[in-house]
Amino acid sequence: MQQKTIMDYETVRLDEENGAVVIIDQTKLPGKIELISLKTAQELWDAIYLLKVRGAPAIGVAAAYGIYVLSIQIDTEDYETFYREFVKQKEYLDSARPTAVNLSWALNRMLRVVETQREKPVFAIKEKLRQEAAAIQEEDILVCKKIGEYGLELVKPGDGILTHCNAGQLATSKYGTATAPIYLGQERGYGFRVFADETRPLLQGARLTAFELQSSGVDVTLICDNMSATVMKNGWVNAVFVGCDRVAANGDTANKIGTSVVAAVAKYYGIPVYICAPTSTIDLNTATGAEINIEQRPAEEVTEMWYQQRMAPEGVKVFNPAFDVTDHELIAGIVTEYGVARAPYTESLKEIFRKKENAGNI
Repeated sequence: MQQKTIMDYETVRLDEENGAVVIIDQTKLPGKIELISLKTAQELWDAIYLLKVRGAPAIGVAAAYGIYVLSIQIDTEDYETFYREFVKQKEYLDSARPTAVNLSWALNRMLRVVETQREKPVFAIKEKLRQEAAAIQEEDILVCKKIGEYGLELVKPGDGILTHCNAGQLATSKYGTATAPIYLGQERGYGFRVFADETRPLLQGARLTAFELQSSGVDVTLICDNMSATVMKNGWVNAVFVGCDRVAANGDTANKIGTSVVAAVAKYYGIPVYICAPTSTIDLNTATGAEINIEQRPAEEVTEMWYQQRMAPEGVKVFNPAFDVTDHELIAGIVTEYGVARAPYTESLKEIFRKKENAGNI
């Protein structure tokens, strides 16, 4: 019997029988594939904050299933009591990761279910919440495939592609965002050569992207973050595909720290940078990247994590933002499930949402 790989596991799923959200603990990868069950608000919050589940779409799916699991634990048939407790739990989960807009997007979508079903019995509202969470996950899979199709049109067989952090299947329900064109290309024999940045300090590129691409048979080469200019100068990279956690109305994007460096270097070498972003990640209420709240992470992620002993002097100051903002002028296109937006993004992103409104839900 063929041994299972990481690609055979669901990143997030609902275990309805046991009233839990089951995730792959991504902090243990690639050394160990461990599934964990989350049942309490604290467990869910910790899993999101500690990056046991990560990637904007996967966080959204986990949050949707999570708030459903918490809702079935609210023991009342009184709507007002149920509503108050639901909002309390929703706001608590929403505080786990401030930069990733999918977290608040999914939780607000679940809240709207509660608010629009207020005339129904509480048990019926809970069933509607389960259906909505499942719909969010199904949409995520279809959205990623659409992004992959549009992204594939931007490259040709045999191209070299560089990616940063992990916007793969482990960051979504399936396909990933930035890796969706790679996976579709792999299915169709495109023979891409992929360079994966290790992505300091949490090494999502080394631990996750390289792991899942290699498991899928993709030709992937791991490089340190400070090697991107070298592989570009050597002519080995034809395009950069990265995901993001939030897109501002002007096309500025917040993604894992180091993305802006890759984009600046790629611009110098004339290599297009494509941001793969579901419309759920686009925040037209945020005018520019300067308004995006950048999460600050613990110093220990830089000084101690992944080392057998501390590698930095005790007491040294550490600056550890989780994300940086890539200026829209460095971006060749933003790939969504409704097509590729290009500059000026203040207009093209609005057009993407007009297409979404005309099409209805995917």
